[in-house]
Amino acid sequence: MTEPAPAAESKVSKFFGGRYGRLILPGVILQSVLIGGGYATGREIVEFGATYGAMGWIAGVAIIIGFGLMAFLMFEIARRFQVFDYRRLLRVLIGPLYWLFDIVYIMLAILIIAIMAAATGEIVQQTMGFNYWVGVIFMIVVVWLLIYYGEGLIEKTKSVGTTALYLGYIMFAVLVINRNWDQVVETFRTVDHSLHPDISWMAVLWAGVLYVGYNLAVYPAALFTARRQTRLRHTLVSGIVAGLFMTLPWFLTYIALMGFYPSAEVFDATVPWLVMLGPEAVWVVVLFGIVVGWTLIETATGMIYALVARVDQNLVDAKRRPMNRRTGGFIAVGTLVLALLLAQVGIIDLIAVGYTAMAYAMIAVFGIPLLVRGGYLIITRKGQAFSVATDPTEQRTEPVADQRD
Repeated sequence: MTEPAPAAESKVSKFFGGRYGRLILPGVILQSVLIGGGYATGREIVEFGATYGAMGWIAGVAIIIGFGLMAFLMFEIARRFQVFDYRRLLRVLIGPLYWLFDIVYIMLAILIIAIMAAATGEIVQQTMGFNYWVGVIFMIVVVWLLIYYGEGLIEKTKSVGTTALYLGYIMFAVLVINRNWDQVVETFRTVDHSLHPDISWMAVLWAGVLYVGYNLAVYPAALFTARRQTRLRHTLVSGIVAGLFMTLPWFLTYIALMGFYPSAEVFDATVPWLVMLGPEAVWVVVLFGIVVGWTLIETATGMIYALVARVDQNLVDAKRRPMNRRTGGFIAVGTLVLALLLAQVGIIDLIAVGYTAMAYAMIAVFGIPLLVRGGYLIITRKGQAFSVATDPTEQRTEPVADQRD
């Protein structure tokens, strides 16, 4: 009666260890961590694209190129140097200054999680009628469970969750876009950008760069998936897939918002999606609350898990035992409680001010080093066959030949 279980488990392991795990899963993890901080409320798209009306698509072009390029560079550097936590990756990219990333990452992670916590409480309250704190406490409990049970559960829940999220976002976007298609067409026909009448295309492009910049914080959460990648082809394809996965919800939300441009009711809303879905049936709004609630949980989980992995690697480097599940869970809860205190500032202010400031910092300590130093290491075919437990900064530095198909 119990003999088929190992075979079933073997099939699951083979699936995650095969092409899906090498080419698709890295993008799935990145998208699932990104979507909460990048798309869940719709406020993020307003600030970094839709506020520029018909010119906002220029930001979208910068975003899809930036997301795909950064994903490829990170996966390829991780593969070449066998670095699967962000401390080791940063030691390859910026050497002894790697601790600067720690500071920015922790600040940005807490900022993003604060927005997620505030949004979860507000969305659950508005869509299901529960008290604000019911949604917040539910988020804390689920994140704790995911962190407690580790990578295996995170991979499986994010794979299933991403499918549901995509179907949900496509459905929401189609409903809103179809209902307001004439206004969408009119916005683009008249090239309406009345909220920023004097904006230049370069400024809109830079808004897209900033959006990529603050979302660089989600990248370390997918480093562990690069362990399965053994060829340049794997990292290149997974980078392209990640760029597409990460940007599709941006364009769906952007086009949906163009059906309301420049309505203050939508563009000044804390959660624009709730306003846009207002005329729809109650079940649609409730389903949106469930789907978006899960995206917020996925984002918080991914960011905290990367932080826990970083602490674990510090312990290993210091010849000490890694944390147990309970300790990792306590770190998750502590981070969430700290974020809750910050969440009292308000979603709009946190996104408008906090995200922009952190975007510049993240571009400085991660984006530019990954692009410049990472690009140089790849072009010059630097890299070594290090073991996972080896610190690349303490090894010989002569280049070795790249692995080719």
